[in-house]
Amino acid sequence: MSLTQRSSWLDADLDSFRELAHAFCQKEIVPNYERWAAAKQVDRDLWRKAGDVGLLCLSIPEEYGGGGGSFAHEAILLEEQAKAGDDAWGNSVHSGIVAHYVNSCGTEEQKRRWLPKLASGELVAAIAMTEPGTGSDLQNVKAKAIRDGDHYVLNGSKTFITNGAQAELIVVVAKTDPGEAAKGVSLVVVETEGAQGFRRGRVLDKIGLHGQDTSELFFDDVRVPVENLLGGVEGQGFVQLMQQLPQERLIIAVGAVAAMEAAVEQTIQYTKERTAFGREIFNFQNTRFKLAEAATEVAVSKAYLDQCIERHLKGELDVTGAAMVKWWTTDRLSRVADECLQLFGGYGYMNEYPISRVWTAARVQRIFGGTNEIMKEIISRTL
Repeated sequence: MSLTQRSSWLDADLDSFRELAHAFCQKEIVPNYERWAAAKQVDRDLWRKAGDVGLLCLSIPEEYGGGGGSFAHEAILLEEQAKAGDDAWGNSVHSGIVAHYVNSCGTEEQKRRWLPKLASGELVAAIAMTEPGTGSDLQNVKAKAIRDGDHYVLNGSKTFITNGAQAELIVVVAKTDPGEAAKGVSLVVVETEGAQGFRRGRVLDKIGLHGQDTSELFFDDVRVPVENLLGGVEGQGFVQLMQQLPQERLIIAVGAVAAMEAAVEQTIQYTKERTAFGREIFNFQNTRFKLAEAATEVAVSKAYLDQCIERHLKGELDVTGAAMVKWWTTDRLSRVADECLQLFGGYGYMNEYPISRVWTAARVQRIFGGTNEIMKEIISRTL
């Protein structure tokens, strides 16, 4: 059953790819969720398995080891992860965000050096933006990377970093010119193996996304070779961030709509199986009306998301459009997940039911990638 019409950007090749993505998620993710949640991270071997079957860096050119596909391939994998109930594997950050920073902003040498290893799963990637005292205000990060001969000396701390406990390649947002605001920001790539002064803090104890290794990172006089400055030119970091944020926000929107659809489908099934007062819960008018409202929210959100994906595939999705789809879909996800959990009654509050994971995971999506309040601020500037 599908709650929405077939997306206009799909084709036969993408349908075939969906079969691969579905099979991988069902085999490698579904059986392991509870173990990963207890460990607060996925198995490191998952990344290599995904690389072996070609599920990493799907939209990175083949000449750099990627899949040579488009954002449509990334979207399908995200949808299949949601159908599998996955909120642990941070591939969207690895493949959809960090790999694209390297591909779009990196020098030729940087692309050939790092992308093949990201595509194979030899390296796991993270991006370190947020600091303990700085959330969405990336112009005023406190981390500093000051040049000293052939190295940058990196000092600072980061928090809420997805893949932080496993990442071996970390793109760090830092000030190479502390006297400037946006113009002083650069992206410095830290290769963690053997990096003196780099250490990982605790894996954070979150209310949701339990299997995802969200960590604190600390940099104390870490010496980073100058050739690890992304793009090779200081002061370009803020521009690089702004160029890539629309895709990051679109990724969040894809995950939100897929999770919303999964929640409604789970709830329809549950209410048709569960009985109360001698009849199926689905046969109460309130239940049908709530599900009708939720199904409509999914259909409307998916229609706008598909429009944004089409625009992005043509290179036409702007910052405002990405902000709109991010705030709208994540806001609707929270509403729909809450209404669906209510229809499960007390069982909805039990971790053994997937709806509980959808509900807890939904809340953070209105925060990361730029809070929804920031999204509205971005939108308002164009009015």
